Amino acid sequence: MDRAKEISRVTVVGGIVNLLLVGLKFVAGLAGRSSAMIADAVHSLSDFITDVVVLVFVGISAKPQDSSHDYGHGKFETIATFFIGLALAAAAVGIVVSAATKLAGWLQGEDIPAPGTLALWAALISIIVKEILFQYTSRKGKKLESQALIANAWHHRSDALSSIGAAIGIGGAIILSNRWTVLDPLASIVVGAMLVKVAWDLLGPAIGELTDKSLPEDAENEILNIIGSEPGVSQPHNLRTRRIGNRVAIEVHVRMDGSQTLAQAHESASHIEKQLKERFGADSHVTIHMEPVKEA
Repeated sequence: MDRAKEISRVTVVGGIVNLLLVGLKFVAGLAGRSSAMIADAVHSLSDFITDVVVLVFVGISAKPQDSSHDYGHGKFETIATFFIGLALAAAAVGIVVSAATKLAGWLQGEDIPAPGTLALWAALISIIVKEILFQYTSRKGKKLESQALIANAWHHRSDALSSIGAAIGIGGAIILSNRWTVLDPLASIVVGAMLVKVAWDLLGPAIGELTDKSLPEDAENEILNIIGSEPGVSQPHNLRTRRIGNRVAIEVHVRMDGSQTLAQAHESASHIEKQLKERFGADSHVTIHMEPVKEA
């Protein structure tokens, strides 16, 4: 099974699970009078939406390079990751605002209905299911080197964390009686805050890639070391790096003995390119500009 089909299969599994959880949580939240569970249902709905986004954009990113995209379509996968982060941030803001409104009403003397046990059971089921889904999706994402799949895995993990917050709030409100029903919206605010952090962690790298941020310094140093180990090649400079989806692009200038033949210079450059692709992936884009060594 090729990479795109494998990513799609993993995402479809997650999408089906998320759709089932959305139904369970909304029913449990409404029947159990739990704002925390309804907030958790909204989070699961955002999970389902991002599953659809991943399916669409990863399919596009798998297309080979063509006349309109000389470097391929890898950044469409990054766009998917960006949309996942935005969806998560939007869900987090909505959860916090809704819970804060209920909390403000409680401070003014309004009653908050005690949640039912159905909401608690839904939260516990969600914790178990979403943690399993996180482990499965994360493992596949690392194996396939898919940024979007790993981002989606963390969306599953954040849903499990939000369900933990919901379970604590709902359980506390049930066990500690009506005086503590405020724990339910408080749990929603905690859940929302956690989601904001996860969204930020997803959006940062995606924005960096979309704006052609360089590879980390240690990766660039490794590139220079690989180039410097090639006999007859010296003074690597003008190094430029970036990511294109799950691929790496490397451009660099090097100096060689100007008296050697073109065939010899090409052989050295090809060997460097081979080593870089062995380290950073066979689909890496490597461009080496050769210059003669300057006379002293």
